[in-house]
Amino acid sequence: MHTFAIGSRDFLLDGEPFRILSGAIHYFRVHPDLWADRIRKARLMGLNTIETYVPWNEHSSTPGAFRTDGGLDLGRFLDLVAAEGMQGIVRPGPYICAEWDNGGLPAWLFTDPSIGVRSSEPGYLAAVDGFMDRLLPIVVERQITRGGPVILFQIENEYGAYGSDKAYLQHLVDTATRAGVEVPLFTCDQPFETMIEDGSLPGLHKTGTFGSRADERLAFLRERQPDGPLMCAEFWNGWFDNWGTHHHTTDAAASAAELDALLAAGASVNIYMFHGGTNFGFTNGANDKGIYEPTITSYDYDAPLSEDGHPTAKYFAFRDVIAKHFPVPAEVPERRAAVPASAVSVTSSAPLLDVAAAFPAAAVPGSVPPSEATGQYRGLYLYERQVDDGGVLTFNEIRDRAQFFLDGFPLGNLSRELGERSIVLPRGGLLQVLVEDQGRVNYGTRIGEAKGLTGPALLDGVELQDWSVRPVDLSSLAPFRAAAGELPAGSSSAGGVAGPSVSFATFEADGPGDRHLRLDGWTKGNAFINGFNLGRYWSRGPQRTLYVPGPLIREGANELAVLELQGSTTREVRFVAGPDLGPDEK
Repeated sequence: MHTFAIGSRDFLLDGEPFRILSGAIHYFRVHPDLWADRIRKARLMGLNTIETYVPWNEHSSTPGAFRTDGGLDLGRFLDLVAAEGMQGIVRPGPYICAEWDNGGLPAWLFTDPSIGVRSSEPGYLAAVDGFMDRLLPIVVERQITRGGPVILFQIENEYGAYGSDKAYLQHLVDTATRAGVEVPLFTCDQPFETMIEDGSLPGLHKTGTFGSRADERLAFLRERQPDGPLMCAEFWNGWFDNWGTHHHTTDAAASAAELDALLAAGASVNIYMFHGGTNFGFTNGANDKGIYEPTITSYDYDAPLSEDGHPTAKYFAFRDVIAKHFPVPAEVPERRAAVPASAVSVTSSAPLLDVAAAFPAAAVPGSVPPSEATGQYRGLYLYERQVDDGGVLTFNEIRDRAQFFLDGFPLGNLSRELGERSIVLPRGGLLQVLVEDQGRVNYGTRIGEAKGLTGPALLDGVELQDWSVRPVDLSSLAPFRAAAGELPAGSSSAGGVAGPSVSFATFEADGPGDRHLRLDGWTKGNAFINGFNLGRYWSRGPQRTLYVPGPLIREGANELAVLELQGSTTREVRFVAGPDLGPDEK
C-alpha cells in the first residue's frame, strides 16, 4: 500500500515529493463507454491525476434514492483511473457549482422551507449525511492507502464565496473521517479578500481557483498559508456558454503561458476542464445576476480535449509546456475517422399536449403550485385550469418559459429571461400552460428556487386557484411512440412539424461512431437517440449541433426522436462530422 501526505512544501507520495498534474473529467458528463478513452488521453498529455466532482442531485434525484448504475458508476470511473496508472481527486460537494443544475444540490431539498442549505442547520446536515453514507464507502475503499487511486478529498466547494459556517465545515470533516477517509482533506476558494479563511478550517489544506495572474494568486495563497504545497485546484483554461451569447474561447498560447507560470513556480495544478463533456438531458445549470441565463448543452469549455474527445491546439500547447518540466509519454492520440455526413427525415409525430394529458396530475388546492408538487424535478410540466372569462392573466414570475394554449389553440409564450409575466386570454375555456424548466441556477442567491408558474395567478386582479399540474415524463418515449401518427408524404423540406410534439425517424448505421446532430429549421426542444436524451437545442444559439456519443449508435436500425416545442420549417435533420458551437467572442 502507498501513503500520501502534505509536507512542508510538497505533496508526498510514499514520502517523496509529488507534483499533482491533474485534469478535470466529470464522469457524469461523459458516456461511460468513453471514460477510458478520455482518461488515457489525459495521461498522454502528461497528466498524472484525474479530478471529478460528484453531483448529489444526479445520484439522488428523489429522496432516499442513490443510483450508481451506468454513467453514475463512480467506482468504475475511479477504477479506470487506477488502471491507467493515474491518481484521483474526488470533490463531492455537497455543493459543486460546475454549471450543473442547482449546483448539484437536489431540488427536493428545497421543498422543505426549514432546510438551510450549505449550513449547520440540522435538517440539511441530516440530508447530507444520508448522501455521504452511500457515497463515502465507494471512495474510501479506493484511497491510495488501500490500493486505489484517490489521493485528495475536498470539503465543500468555494464555500468562502458563500458563507463562513465553521460548524458546517467541521461536520463535513467529521463525517468523512468517521467513514474512513484517510487521504488529505482540502478546500478550494478564490484567492480574494477573506474567502480563503471563510471557506476553510485550521488543518485543512487550502488551494486556490483562478485562470490568470498565477504569480499574484500564488503569492496570496502563500501569504494566507505559509506552509504546505501550492496548488491551483481549478486552473480555468476556458469557459462555459449561455444561450443567446457567443462561444467562449481562450487563446491556446496564452493559456499555455499561464500553465507554464504555475509549473515554474512549483505549484500543483488541476486543469478545469481537461475534458468538459456534455450537459445531457435537462442537467444544465444557469446564472442569474439580474437576468436569467441558462447554460447550453455543450460543456466543451474550450478545453484541451474537445467535447467529442479530440485533442485541440490547446492540448498540444499544454503538452509542450508540461514536457518542459516533466517527462511526457511519447505516444500522441490519433484523431478518429469521421463518420460520413447523412440526413434523415422524421416520418411520424405525436402531439405532446394530447399525450401529456394522460399522465398523472397533481390537483393542488389554493394558489398555483410550483412544479415540484409533481415529484418531478426537471424538464417540462403541463398546468391546466378551466377559466370562465377572458382577461389579462398575470403571474409573479415564469420559471422559466411558458407556452399558453386555450382549448388547444396557441396564445403565445412568456419568458423569464425577458421578464414577461402577463398574457391576454381572449375568452374562457380550457387553459393549458406548458412550462419548461430551462435549468436551475447553480451559483448565487437564487439556487434552489421553485420552478414552474409562481403565483399568485391573477386574472384581471382576481386570483385563479385550484390548478392541476402534470409532469411530462420523458424517461420513456413509449407513450409518444404509441400515439405518433404518420406525417403526410412529401419532400422533407416541403412541410415542417407542428409543436409541441415528439417526432420520430429511423436511420441505419454500420455501427458505433461519433456524430453531431444538426437541426437547422427546428426551433427549440430536445433530441433523443435510441431513447437517450442528448440535451437541449435552440435556434437562438450559439450552439448549432448536439454531440451524439458513438456508443449510443447500434449496428442496423436506430431511432431518432425530436421533441419540438414551437414547430419546425422542415422534417429533416442532419448528422455531420464535427461540432458547430457558434461564433466565438473574437
